[in-house]
Amino acid sequence: MTNSTSPSIMQGFDSQVSTLIASSRNIELMDALRLFLNSETHEMLLNDDLKMWHFSPTVLFDLWENEQATGDPRNSLYLRGDEIA
Repeated sequence: MTNSTSPSIMQGFDSQVSTLIASSRNIELMDALRLFLNSETHEMLLNDDLKMWHFSPTVLFDLWENEQATGDPRNSLYLRGDEIA
């Protein structure tokens, strides 16, 4: 059984990441929240074992954007660990 991240932590991230999505996509905040809540990035954040809450909302937004572009949030440089030249 997977441990779930605290609801109080999730509320803060949901709000902040959704605001970033709404701003970048020029969409309503509720639409952005729906997009985030239905993403694999959000599922990863919910999994307390992954400790994704150590990342900033900006990093989680990058993971979400990578998920939208490639289908997998793990393609983000933040998770791949590639050297930036």
